[in-house]
Amino acid sequence: PVVLSAISAASSTTVELNIALKRMLNFNAPPLKNTAAEPVWKVLIYDRFGQDIISPLLSVKELRDMGITLHLLLHSDRDPIPDVPAIYFVMPTEENIDRICQDLRNQLYESYYLNFISAISRSKLEDIASAALAANAVTQVTKVFDQYLNFITLEDDMFILCHQNKELISYHGAVPIIRCPRGNAAEMVAVKLDKKLRENLRDARNSLFTGDSMTAGQFSFQRPLFVLVDRNVDMATPLHHTWTYQALIHDVLDFHLNRVVMEEGMGVEPSPAGARPKKKSRKTYDLTAADKFWQKHKGSPFPEVAESVQEELDTYRAQEDEVKRLKSIMGLEGEDEGAISMLSDNTAKLTSAVSSLPELLEKKRLIDLHTNVATAVLDHIKSRKLDVYFEFEEKLMSKSTLDKSLLDIISDPDAGTPEDKMRLFLIYYITAQQAPSESDLEQYKKALLDAGCDLSPLNYIKQWKAFTKMAATPANYGNSGVKPMGLFSRVMNTGSQFVMEGVKNLVLKQHNLPVTRILDNLMEMNSIPRNKNPFQEAIVFVVGGGNFIEYQNLVDYTKSKQGKKVVYGCSELFNASQFIKQLSQLGQK
Repeated sequence: PVVLSAISAASSTTVELNIALKRMLNFNAPPLKNTAAEPVWKVLIYDRFGQDIISPLLSVKELRDMGITLHLLLHSDRDPIPDVPAIYFVMPTEENIDRICQDLRNQLYESYYLNFISAISRSKLEDIASAALAANAVTQVTKVFDQYLNFITLEDDMFILCHQNKELISYHGAVPIIRCPRGNAAEMVAVKLDKKLRENLRDARNSLFTGDSMTAGQFSFQRPLFVLVDRNVDMATPLHHTWTYQALIHDVLDFHLNRVVMEEGMGVEPSPAGARPKKKSRKTYDLTAADKFWQKHKGSPFPEVAESVQEELDTYRAQEDEVKRLKSIMGLEGEDEGAISMLSDNTAKLTSAVSSLPELLEKKRLIDLHTNVATAVLDHIKSRKLDVYFEFEEKLMSKSTLDKSLLDIISDPDAGTPEDKMRLFLIYYITAQQAPSESDLEQYKKALLDAGCDLSPLNYIKQWKAFTKMAATPANYGNSGVKPMGLFSRVMNTGSQFVMEGVKNLVLKQHNLPVTRILDNLMEMNSIPRNKNPFQEAIVFVVGGGNFIEYQNLVDYTKSKQGKKVVYGCSELFNASQFIKQLSQLGQK
């Protein structure tokens, strides 16, 4: 049900969802264009689902600019604020409804604007009405809305579903043309979705297709292509060691809903004997659309990112004297940079100095952010030899000539973690046209066990491979591969922030992964007579989980196709470590 409900709703762009949220936070009225007007102060109450939807899109500062003085979890201990309106953004679960009714009885707020992430049932609506009546608060429940926002947008062209399986939410958007492979979970979902769409197209009173997207008629010639694929079509990519910035961060760091959490002081010398070890502080970094460096380089190969960060750092250092001069003019020597960067635009207009300083300090904040994040990624690359894994896996997937033995990498105690070795071997096993002989397999298994690997994922992949061999042709990874470039320029000198010595300067050749190849064939109508025009828009949805490698491959594909728009969605977003844990659980059954 969750897949049926959110798939087309998530074809909305991040901008459209942002507008919908801002409208909701303005009491479901269009936000005021005149930003000089004082906003109405209010509190925002959300559950974990609401928090996940809002946090990648709206910063604390943006919430404050919209008049949100407090944002609190529904089930936290909250004090009464009787003279302030409250906007609720929650799932319509029984537990949440009970807590809202309790808030009404306790008269916590001046008025209540109830926004449900998915559609609330009539019985639960009646529960709220009864509680409002008993608390003499009927007039205070000002508005009740079903928002149909049960999905999370991480990028303008990427979404994931909320993990909630009790409530149905509506399908909103243009009627798609559905394509999916036969004989797996994707086909089951597609059949149910098709049935749902047909029922609603017949019912004029309760059509799910309403709004601006349908003004040209339900059967618009610009209908998007909707491609539903099962994770089974490509099991190697989720395990692949990657080389692009965003996918690397997701693979090796704690990256969730566009936020990186890192422990500071990693790699610092240990405390003297007998001394109490210093407690590591946790630092969070938001990687947002407002960050121009992130927008430009999130899909770039890591060596290119390191060089670009170094360039930005060198440029800023040349401006440091200007920063000191501006601080001196303003009498702010020694002041906290974060506080200075919060100077309002009104203050900034006082002098040109005030205008320049916040901009320079914001630039430094972003440089520091990417210096810290990229350095943490580089530490993983060097300590685990991730460049070696990436290059070797690319050769396996593209059937290129191997320059070293798989057994040598597995047996090398300095090359990666046990999980890295298992990922590499699984990719070899998945992509091999001919499975290894029993004697070779035993030799590999012994090497993996000696390296400390858990063989449970291999148990499952053996079963999967045997089944897919009967059911379908193996995935085609195209003419992929990598090409080594010359030595690093900016990041090899002694003054560089990034010590890249020993790391290969690899550039990924443009190629289409299996999901992208499926999309390309369908969009270009390669299997259909030429009397039909190719599709201009598509939504690709992966049942069983997606990843940033697949997403980036689709982004690169779209860039090469002028005028095309592709949105990528998945039931959940996992990195290789999370995926291999799932395989391990399946292998133990």
